[in-house]
Amino acid sequence: MTTTPDGRPIPPAHADERAMLEAWLDFHRATLVMKCSGLKDDQLRLASAAPSSMTLLGLVQHMAVVERNWFQRVFAGQDTPAVFEESNVDGFALEEDRGLDEAMAVWQAEVARGRELIAAASLHDSGHLSEQEASQVGDGGVSLRWIIVHMIEEYARHNGHADLIRERIDGVAGA
Repeated sequence: MTTTPDGRPIPPAHADERAMLEAWLDFHRATLVMKCSGLKDDQLRLASAAPSSMTLLGLVQHMAVVERNWFQRVFAGQDTPAVFEESNVDGFALEEDRGLDEAMAVWQAEVARGRELIAAASLHDSGHLSEQEASQVGDGGVSLRWIIVHMIEEYARHNGHADLIRERIDGVAGA
């Protein structure tokens, strides 16, 4: 597999479905890391634009929550505690003493755990949604394929946010 000039893995042009999906998910994970690299703590905590309070640090924390939710809770059916404090259920809220190193370590651990849980699974295997999620999706379960596609969408959307936040911070744009 080749990489972009900034070091992100380029998904293969030809691969089976599983390899393709996982490669695109890894590409988007690497994009989030790239968007946060080289910044100081105060820059990582800079909100995008009023009234939004979204920050790059908050996005990393949020994606740790998302990784745990979809791979551990939904797919593996595990009863997992909150990634961060109960008052920060979506991960966006910042703590003064938690910087990027800690948030990245938590996020990387969630990514690694998710990879472990799906390694031997088929794309056809299903996870189970909460009643509220099921009412939105229209079904009580979703396949691993659906989860991975959703994760790609989730990262792609938030990487767009990260791109705008990063451009506001230091003018660096594009991915």
